[in-house]
Amino acid sequence: MPSDTGFPRADAEADFLKVRRQQRVSGLARKVRGEQRRVLSLDEVLQAVGNRGEEALGVQSIPLDKIVGSVDKVREFDPSFRPTSGRNRARWERLAEAVRRGQPIPPIDVYQVGDLYFVRDGHHRVSVMKALGDTAIEADVTRIRTTLDASGIRGREDLRGKNLRRLFLERVPLDRLARGEVRCAEPQHYPELAEMVEAWSARLMFREGVLLTASHAAARWYAEEFTMVMDLARDGGFVEPGEDEGDAYVRLAGTRYHLMGAHVWSEEVFEEIARSRRKAPKR
Repeated sequence: MPSDTGFPRADAEADFLKVRRQQRVSGLARKVRGEQRRVLSLDEVLQAVGNRGEEALGVQSIPLDKIVGSVDKVREFDPSFRPTSGRNRARWERLAEAVRRGQPIPPIDVYQVGDLYFVRDGHHRVSVMKALGDTAIEADVTRIRTTLDASGIRGREDLRGKNLRRLFLERVPLDRLARGEVRCAEPQHYPELAEMVEAWSARLMFREGVLLTASHAAARWYAEEFTMVMDLARDGGFVEPGEDEGDAYVRLAGTRYHLMGAHVWSEEVFEEIARSRRKAPKR
């Protein structure tokens, strides 16, 4: 909790000095660990998950710990919304003094993406309220509907996986049920998986002498290839504990081609994969 001497102006000045000190120490620690040192940008998040439109929700109370980013002031605050310089010190201290005196603070203006919020107007209000130990703030909320589920995003390290999955689903437009099953915990598997699906679709169209749309080809791959392979893999114990099925498919398909040089599945293929697993050195 912030100290309270009974002199709001002096306390506000002390508040700013404290958060700037915390920001400098935290910034050095983040630099050493290679972590992000500024708030998330709304644009970079939407680039990863896609934007399907907006919806005004009106003024409501939102949790301060869910405010993680900004529309246009990403360099002025760190991930905890502490100022990264003293440039706006006077403004910050006036707000802190007003809050300490119990004066009303206008609602901030935010975009909501999943369960996270990005500030359009009111960065200093967020910074002050966090510094003074508040847990919620009034906000005028506009929700953005995303192409991809935005859950699980906590920092820039999560965006690469979201972006690769979005690109995969643009290339392989699976329906809702299939999307729920075809997932990769390893983001780098998504480009490989897309290439595998497209190659499978090309062989199918050549064999049948037909031209399929991307969505039709994706549906047939899921129904005729993916579900069959994963049923066999699960029954034979070829899926590792906790392994996502998209990762398992990429691994097994890659092993199949390495061992057999073929694109078909059979009992012989799985037997050969099993033999290769038994011969592999134990870690």
